[in-house]
Amino acid sequence: MASADPIAAIATPPGKGGIGVLRMSGPRLAPLAEAILGRRPQPRQAELCWFRDAEGEPIDQGLALFFPGPHSYTGEDVLELHGHGGPAVLHALLQRCLELGARLAAPGEFTRRAFLNDKLDLAQAESVADLIDASTREAARCALRSLHGEFSEAIHGLTRGLIDLRMLVEATLDFPEEEVDVLARANAQGKLDRLKERLAEILATARQGSLLREGIHVVLAGRPNVGKSSLLNCLAGEDVAIVTDIPGTTRDTIRQAVQIHGVPLHLVDTAGLRDSKDKVEQLGMARTRAALHQGDVVVQVVDATNGVTEEDRKIRAEMPPGPALVTVVNKLDLVAGTPRVEREGGEVRVYLSAKTGAGIELLREVVLEASGWRTGSEGVFMARERHLEALMGAAAHLESAAGEWQQLEFLAEELRLAQEELNRITGEFGADDLLGEIFSRFCIGK
Repeated sequence: MASADPIAAIATPPGKGGIGVLRMSGPRLAPLAEAILGRRPQPRQAELCWFRDAEGEPIDQGLALFFPGPHSYTGEDVLELHGHGGPAVLHALLQRCLELGARLAAPGEFTRRAFLNDKLDLAQAESVADLIDASTREAARCALRSLHGEFSEAIHGLTRGLIDLRMLVEATLDFPEEEVDVLARANAQGKLDRLKERLAEILATARQGSLLREGIHVVLAGRPNVGKSSLLNCLAGEDVAIVTDIPGTTRDTIRQAVQIHGVPLHLVDTAGLRDSKDKVEQLGMARTRAALHQGDVVVQVVDATNGVTEEDRKIRAEMPPGPALVTVVNKLDLVAGTPRVEREGGEVRVYLSAKTGAGIELLREVVLEASGWRTGSEGVFMARERHLEALMGAAAHLESAAGEWQQLEFLAEELRLAQEELNRITGEFGADDLLGEIFSRFCIGK
């Protein structure tokens, strides 16, 4: 790709800071660098320079780094100016770059150019944004693995296997008169089975990465005064919600972000569900029901002193079918019970005390399990919804291919479609509108 114009942007967050970075990328940046610095910088060497305006007056003093293309982040010439982090200084420096012919970079344009210049594939480019947005250390580690190409290499391995299998099928179609069965001799069916198994492994790993990226939405629901807000405070480790023994204290949803073993959780405390003529409380309960449909895991809280009541059963019957359901039997401190987990007929119950914290660690483990997270997962890839959709699409085509051994034309087509799904992940066949959607979500200086 030959870019027609240089771009410039402030690459550090808005506001005051000790250091601010301005980045430029484009063809033939050396003359622009010379105009700002008064001399042509040496490649890949940090140099202390004055940054000057059009009249030669100093704007700032700092470090200049020049990376000639193609050995740079974008594959083009890249100039980085590291100065003081004041907004006035940085904007004056940016204005100087624009005066010299650069234009303001669009969101994600630096990484877009890196992708278009084959410095990154599409999955790696997306992982740059995921690394910046990572809310936990584990999420950052997974994004870094994807940035280094582990996810892409796994996809490329599947693609290579598909190409090998497609070659055998196409050869059989092209030379039907051959007496030797090419597919049987090459164990084509075994190759397809191994591809299906490997794809299933990658899909499971990608689902773990999706949980790390998006976080797990956990909704606390139940009757009034069963201890939902106390449970929220216990899980959060601070007094987020007001707790009283007056039923209906919580009138609106309360949200709090926490993490368990490096996995981000979005906790939602909701208004208690009951029959009420209070209009404000009715509005709160409407929001509760809306939150239930958006959760990955719903934790229904019941009172250990009363057991599971008819009202609790009614609330459970009204639960949406999508989210996983966990029952918490709270206030165990009032009945002298033992914290434990019980499983029966697909139902999971956690007995605990939100007041004392006894059994809370059991709930954390159960919530992770209910969400599909496997504790101790290694080699997890940071994955997005479109990655999961493509992997599931490829899996469906491979499953269809397995039933088409008597119709080789259909088999060949299913294998081709499976490969197209995988190519969507790394960007070999990315449409312009898809690229625009992805890179528009980046910050300006990246």
